[in-house]
Amino acid sequence: MKNQKGKVYLVGAGPGDCNLMTVRSHKLLSQAEVLIYDALIDIPQLELIPATCRKIQVGKRGGKPSTQQQEINRLLVENCQLGKQVIRLKSGDPFIFGRSSSEIQALITAGCEFEVIPGISSALAAPLLAGIPLTDPVMSRCFAVMSAHEPDALEWEALVQIETLVILMGGRNLSEIIWQLQKHGRSTETPIAIIRDCGRPEQQIWLGTLSNIVQQTAGQSLSPCVIVIGEVVRLREYLIQPESTNMIDTPVTASNSKLPLAGKTILVTRSVSQSAEFSDRLQQQGARVIEMPALVIGPPSTWEPLDSAIAQLSSFHWLILTSHNAVDCFFQRLQAKGKDARSLFGIKIAVVGKKTAESLRSHSLQADFIPPNFVADSLVDNFPDNLQNCKILFPRVESGGREVLVKEFTAKGAEVIEVPAYQSCCPETIDTLALSALQNQAVNIITFASSKTVHNFCNLIQQSLKLSLSKDWLENVCIASIGPETSKSCQNLLGKLDVEAKEYTLDGLTEAIVEWVAEYQSS
Repeated sequence: MKNQKGKVYLVGAGPGDCNLMTVRSHKLLSQAEVLIYDALIDIPQLELIPATCRKIQVGKRGGKPSTQQQEINRLLVENCQLGKQVIRLKSGDPFIFGRSSSEIQALITAGCEFEVIPGISSALAAPLLAGIPLTDPVMSRCFAVMSAHEPDALEWEALVQIETLVILMGGRNLSEIIWQLQKHGRSTETPIAIIRDCGRPEQQIWLGTLSNIVQQTAGQSLSPCVIVIGEVVRLREYLIQPESTNMIDTPVTASNSKLPLAGKTILVTRSVSQSAEFSDRLQQQGARVIEMPALVIGPPSTWEPLDSAIAQLSSFHWLILTSHNAVDCFFQRLQAKGKDARSLFGIKIAVVGKKTAESLRSHSLQADFIPPNFVADSLVDNFPDNLQNCKILFPRVESGGREVLVKEFTAKGAEVIEVPAYQSCCPETIDTLALSALQNQAVNIITFASSKTVHNFCNLIQQSLKLSLSKDWLENVCIASIGPETSKSCQNLLGKLDVEAKEYTLDGLTEAIVEWVAEYQSS
């Protein structure tokens, strides 16, 4: 967003979870100069905004004070004419009860450039997140979406003929909605679901019928909610995870609010190709994950040493692979040279770690040896064969790997042929979302799965001219390491270490973080 001319982006924030926003919305938020946002926007979404961005809340929550629409229009025009890149952030989708027409007309009249960015409306997201389909070949061939802010203005006689109704802004008028439906002929046994705070950690669901839902929710604050009415509500019982099924007349929690990492923002520093699996593990425990790749995996400066080794594979006794990258890069090069796993006949394979073993299995091969402690040092101490006159092929990272492994094998009589199979480099820039989260001190935990990610992370922090961190930015941040060598780098470069995995795997690191959070919250 380097244009000097101002522009207004009317952005749909989706139902609340940052992960349910569009990629374009994420990018625009991370570059905003002025943010004008509704009260329903979540704090995690605001954490994506640069620290230098001017933030203006304009309300728009039912029953509470809001800025007049005319004043919102003025703010949009004024900041655009100042040459600012303005984000008008609206919950859901800007055109689904978003009152965008007035704002767009004001921008057109003033000659301001604008763009509308779609978002996921809660009318669609809430039923989905609750396990309720809006259409079904038998039960629901169509659905209607409406606002019940003024229920008297709706054509109830026509609406009761529609199989599935989705009602927004109806929490305060639930009794009136139920009365109108029954008055115009809808059965009292028609199923109904009320979904409050969809897509947020505190999401709750009430299930019932038109005859009992008012009694069930008596005394409850339902707003903001989405109401789904129709036979499709019954399908929820068959379309959600069995352990989540609960059809009793009490609120059904369908969120991650009770998960051990709920409310925690975790920065993952693995490479782009490797971060997804770890991020999924953390998200399954309730965490909000921001990925900041601190490694870029690429080819070595030359393939000649590896190609030479592949040409004489039959001369080796053992192949040692110490990482997922080593496995993938070795077999990719093997295939590039017109060979496959059959070329390894008669060669034993040692791997370090469960993940590396899984990568090997993806090539239809089982490891002959996995050291018990999942670290490279354990290879030598527990090696199953006599190393005297043993010829070992060791494909590895081109630079930055640990030399001690080769020295110890050689000292015991082995001939180790180490060849570069890949290179791991430091990215040129920090991911913009990660940068914003660090600036706003929104990160609770930073994870490191290798010493190199620690080094690269520190280099990125030092090299970034944009980054303006306070001197104590690490004081309230937990530093989590996958194992001893990575922990040493954390202590040396960051000056602290809070968590070290007992089992040196991603599962072990996840478990260690969960334990640390539990202890931290109880203290």
